[in-house]
Amino acid sequence: MHEESTPLAGRVAIVTGASRGIGRAFALRLARAGAAVTVAAKSEAASERLPGSIHSVAAEIEAAGGAALAVRTDVRSEEGIAAMVAATVERFGRVDILINNAGALWWERVLETPPKRYDLMWEINVRASFLCAYHALPHMIRGGWGHIVNCSPPITTEPSPGYVAYMTTKMGMTRVAIGIAAEYREQNVAANSLWPATPIESAATLNWQSAKVGTPEQWRTPDILCDALMEIVTSEPQTCTGRQLIDETFLRERGWSEERIAAYWLTGRAPEHPLWIDGRETARM
Repeated sequence: MHEESTPLAGRVAIVTGASRGIGRAFALRLARAGAAVTVAAKSEAASERLPGSIHSVAAEIEAAGGAALAVRTDVRSEEGIAAMVAATVERFGRVDILINNAGALWWERVLETPPKRYDLMWEINVRASFLCAYHALPHMIRGGWGHIVNCSPPITTEPSPGYVAYMTTKMGMTRVAIGIAAEYREQNVAANSLWPATPIESAATLNWQSAKVGTPEQWRTPDILCDALMEIVTSEPQTCTGRQLIDETFLRERGWSEERIAAYWLTGRAPEHPLWIDGRETARM
């Protein structure tokens, strides 16, 4: 690749939940931009329902000329997270970018949400994003440059019937990012949250077929999130930190044209009845 096409050359990224869906798309895009990527997730083998694994994604990156490390990681385990970061540093020598993409969801009303489901979401969504940051931050501070991106929505007080448990955990992730941004700005480490304006084609939308995610003609491709991610992580950390970003809104701010944004629809055109989700409602995703 030409140098101008690899703005992240020399950087090292960790992506959790990277074996399929949006996590895989993030890992591939970061690698295409020149970053070495640790592909972290639990899946070491594909299944009919859940295609893809950490090894298949790492192989895709390497086949395209990139550098990748597949690390089986259960983000519920602090020891596993510490080992993931240690393996990354041992292989690549540094950590510059952390994408907390791993997530658990349960979209039901309170009385249809077993406590064990709530506990699982807290472990995988909030606690894991905190622990991944906890173990990655020292390396970013040592290098004087870092970006942490939590895949979570803007903070809101709007009610969310049917999503109460899920929303508390995802907004907890956003609070983690807001706090890290304030605490480590002077060390040139940024932290932001990033969330889609509309449903994205992913394992979650494909497997959770319901009115809550709409239908494929109402979905966008993961490219819109990947482009927004690249706008974040190719910025100098102190110039883009502490923000609660929605992909479409952020790309408009960065100069994306209406034509470019329209091209993200899965069908290639805007749906007749889009499932629009504005900044106050995105926690429902």
